[in-house]
Amino acid sequence: MEQTAILYGINGPVCTIKGRTSLRMGEMVYVGKDYLVGEVIRLTSNETTIQVYEETSGLRPKDPVYGTGSGIFVTLAPGIINNIFDGIERPLSSIAKDSGIFIKRGISVDSLDQKKKWDTHITVQVGDKVFGGTVIATVQETPAILHKVMVPPGISGKVLSVVPDGAYTIHNPLVILELADGSPKELSMTQHWPIRTPRPYLKRYAASRPLITGQRILDTLFPIAKGGTAAIPGGFGTGKTMTQHQIAKWSDADLIIYIGCGERGNEMTQVLEEFSELVDPKTGNPLMDRTILIANTSNMPVAAREASIYTGLSLAEYYRDMGYHVAIMADSTSRWAEALRELSGRLEEMPAEEGFPAYLASRLSGFYERAGYVQNLNGSDGSITIIGAVSPQGGDFSEPVTQNTKRFVRCFWGLDKSLAYARHYPAIHWLSSYSEYIGDLTDWYNSHVGPNFIQCRNRIIGILNQESSLMEIVKLIGSDVLPDDQKLTLEIARVIRLGFLQQNAFHVEDTCVPLEKQLKMMELILYLYDQCKDLIDMGMPMSYLKQESIFDDIIAIKYDVPNAKLSLFRKYWHQVDHFHDEVIAKNA
Repeated sequence: MEQTAILYGINGPVCTIKGRTSLRMGEMVYVGKDYLVGEVIRLTSNETTIQVYEETSGLRPKDPVYGTGSGIFVTLAPGIINNIFDGIERPLSSIAKDSGIFIKRGISVDSLDQKKKWDTHITVQVGDKVFGGTVIATVQETPAILHKVMVPPGISGKVLSVVPDGAYTIHNPLVILELADGSPKELSMTQHWPIRTPRPYLKRYAASRPLITGQRILDTLFPIAKGGTAAIPGGFGTGKTMTQHQIAKWSDADLIIYIGCGERGNEMTQVLEEFSELVDPKTGNPLMDRTILIANTSNMPVAAREASIYTGLSLAEYYRDMGYHVAIMADSTSRWAEALRELSGRLEEMPAEEGFPAYLASRLSGFYERAGYVQNLNGSDGSITIIGAVSPQGGDFSEPVTQNTKRFVRCFWGLDKSLAYARHYPAIHWLSSYSEYIGDLTDWYNSHVGPNFIQCRNRIIGILNQESSLMEIVKLIGSDVLPDDQKLTLEIARVIRLGFLQQNAFHVEDTCVPLEKQLKMMELILYLYDQCKDLIDMGMPMSYLKQESIFDDIIAIKYDVPNAKLSLFRKYWHQVDHFHDEVIAKNA
């Protein structure tokens, strides 16, 4: 490799070169005798600035810098799924074999297995005209995912020759094209794509289908659309990571990409161990068969933390182009923003609010705007849904990362410290959260789940809002002074909170709940409310109604009615009717 320049200064992960060089903006470089990976981030007439993605201890002025001529890219081919990468797509399992439990500086490993042979089925014939996105071969990457080998974007031509079906490595030529200028072009399973460049598509669709998570408060009250964006802000210990884990385990996405960006090492270890042991409820196979993990812990270099987000996005767009629905869990975007702040400070840029760079908002928007439900170049439909955790210091939602994130997401699941400390999980507060997808998804819910799904949802929200208003009075003068109809509102709100919103991730029937059961639970709770309201209108005191066990029985439905036996709901409807008739009979 030919030396391009020499170092002039080193400031943490930021290195500078004096004088004019042949390097280009965004070019990947190798720095020092250990060949540390870096990227050109600023160019002037007499200085080049590089951010290094590895620990720079030991670098000295006059150490060599080697240019590569290309940007930071990801390698795209079979073998990505069921793998664990660092922030620049180096597989941690391969690194562990070479350097042990700690990542050695300057270590160079292939992103994907170069020697493994994949059973390949060719899907094009000699004479076919192909273009960017055309599927030329298929490989069963895992039992859950059929990998579709595609023509890279921007390439088109006529097929001159193809190989027979068989076992090939990711670099073996599969198809030879004749390009428009008459030159031949070999295509293998491998593509390279710059991480900061979005992959092209034909058109973007409006949000129309929900990402079903099996979590009642999300699916019912604050749904997210496939191709949508959501933020989960919350202080330490409120359940951001666990909420993302639940979505990753139970959502109806085809593929999950979990980006651990700047989180604690023991937390990432828990993710790695837990995901490796989990069984996919869809297929019965290991969940890792449709999961990609990117681990960039808090003790890894901050520059690689900044890149890890884009690495995950590029992998997601690649599988979206195959026609899959991908969900990205970014945990957490606050640590990513802190990496931006540290690098900005070392670059001596003018700081904005709380020291974050002035371009924080544009970087966040660029990240979330890569989500979407789209028509791909090959005519298939795919989506990327981005769910980003935000870790505001002290749980302060007015800090810059949370506030700027709210500008670019349409779903906001605000975690509440008091709910978490009261062991109410998910600790998503129904008053501070919102979803702008309700109007877009109403038709889907009404046609696929039930015609009164959104109506029931709106009534549930209304009761919870009434409870919030009444609790202000209760805190001042107590609940005894309230009229009975308002006491009923408080009691039904308790049933909603404990029996519907609170969900037990460790209970086999409650960890993931189908939409049909969610609707039946809402209908039953509201039917109980209507029947009790009828009794109160007849003059029955609320104190008398609360003596019955009916309210606690309805709360326990989430455990007592199995997800596969929804016919048992009839028993509870009859129980509510019996309660109503019995109260009337006793007081006749």
